[in-house]
Amino acid sequence: MFWIRRFIIYNDRRHPKEMGEAEVGTFLSMLAVKEHVAASTQNQALAALRFLYERVLRVPLNRVDGIVPAKRPRRVPIVLSKREVRAIFRQLSGECRLSAELMYGSGLRVLECVSLRVKDVDLDRREIVVRGGKGDTDRRTPLAESCVPALRQQLKRREEEFRRDARLGIRTSCLSDALLRKYPNADAEWRWQYVMAAARTFVDASGVRRRHHFHETSVQRAVKAAADSAGIAKRATCNSFRHSFATHLLESGSDIRTVQELLGHTDLRTTMVYTHVLNKGGLGVRSPADDL
Repeated sequence: MFWIRRFIIYNDRRHPKEMGEAEVGTFLSMLAVKEHVAASTQNQALAALRFLYERVLRVPLNRVDGIVPAKRPRRVPIVLSKREVRAIFRQLSGECRLSAELMYGSGLRVLECVSLRVKDVDLDRREIVVRGGKGDTDRRTPLAESCVPALRQQLKRREEEFRRDARLGIRTSCLSDALLRKYPNADAEWRWQYVMAAARTFVDASGVRRRHHFHETSVQRAVKAAADSAGIAKRATCNSFRHSFATHLLESGSDIRTVQELLGHTDLRTTMVYTHVLNKGGLGVRSPADDL
């Protein structure tokens, strides 16, 4: 509603039916030129206006040409040193610490981490399979040896909780309708349970009580508090562990193509950003000040 209201006010409160692609293009260009909004904000405004015309007014927009695109700034990722990673780990405990260790040890995004299912963790092969990652793609990534003892304990606790849930008829969440049609009892099987599950259960629209995964905001808040407690000045977030995983792999001599596969990047240029934050200096060169 916010962007629709802005669009109408900008066009002297004319009804959207009286306007079309030209007015939409002018409005979006104004956001970029005069208000200097980010590219994601401009895209959000376009999506809101498309929804207005297609779903509400039932007059779909044709191709909107001539939009001045908002600039997408290039940001260098925040990378933690190994000392800083250890300092944050020391401030964490329980599932939040395990989540942080998995994000750093396997290069996982926070949502990929908390939504891991039992069947996707292979302790024998020291491997994690990420299902439906960004871009709805699957990938394999290594499981750090240091994470195995805590992960074994977590799986043991979860199996005990799963058996209690089974007696109470509590099932897991977020399995697709297509999967449940093929495997009707999948949401009650151990292999489909979350490795890290929420403490509370909920009743879905069909009246079935379910247990969701550990919420990502709990991990995000815990990591921020841990970084503050450890006295780290960098704006450390959950994504910093993934950035640090990639950077430290490159520092240790790993091939950039391998890192690309482990992170699940479709474009090598996305992975190349980590070459700018190696510990050899801003552009991988030695500063002349070090020769003085």
